[in-house]
Amino acid sequence: MDLPRIFTIRESSHRIHNPLTHDKLATLGRALHLAPGTQVLDLASGSGEMLCTWARDLGFTGTGVDISTVFTEQARARAVELGVADRVAFVHGDAAGHVADEPVDLAACIGATWIGNGVAGTAELLSRSLRPGGLMLIGEPYWRVAPPDQETAEACHATSPADFLPLPGLIEQFGDLGYDVVEMVLADQDSWDRYAAAQWLNLRRWLDRNPDDELAPEVRAELTTEPARYARCTREHLGWGVFALMKR
Repeated sequence: MDLPRIFTIRESSHRIHNPLTHDKLATLGRALHLAPGTQVLDLASGSGEMLCTWARDLGFTGTGVDISTVFTEQARARAVELGVADRVAFVHGDAAGHVADEPVDLAACIGATWIGNGVAGTAELLSRSLRPGGLMLIGEPYWRVAPPDQETAEACHATSPADFLPLPGLIEQFGDLGYDVVEMVLADQDSWDRYAAAQWLNLRRWLDRNPDDELAPEVRAELTTEPARYARCTREHLGWGVFALMKR
């Protein structure tokens, strides 16, 4: 049980595996106004930057669950580096279906709603771990500019334009599921650049070190086409944000 290697190659230098910058991640944590000792469950926790920095800066505790062995080890190392290994733990496992042993104050899935087959299923999954009155965080793409055709949607890694909603529609979807949106922090084009462009350098450096690896042709093909595809499609059309929700 693990992520395909291409994912960890592409984001090998990333501490945050989504288009939030460190400043935006810190802003999100502060904006929630939660007390030290807040208990967090982070599903698809990646390299653990959110949980580790919030433990250090805000006094939170909690557990992250991720399917990647590489990212889980990076998260554990980050916890040691930041001196919070006694407050946070990282579990290698499939976040889909994971429910906390005890209800938590804050349940999060930042940018991996495929674990619940979409927003509705992920909200339902997170709700199983959340105490009454607790906060839920969901990170999700939305259309910043609606794609004009199927080809553009696919170039934004969607199967069709119907895969994502515009921002007002996404907020309305949360309401239809019975949640109030009580905070949000959105990526912008600059933070998208920092996330996406860093992948290209990771790909090139890996390729230079591993020209004979069986994945080298795939990495070369991605590096050849990805910058222009991103500039033409994702950067213009796709938004992304983290939304704080409370059950009505």
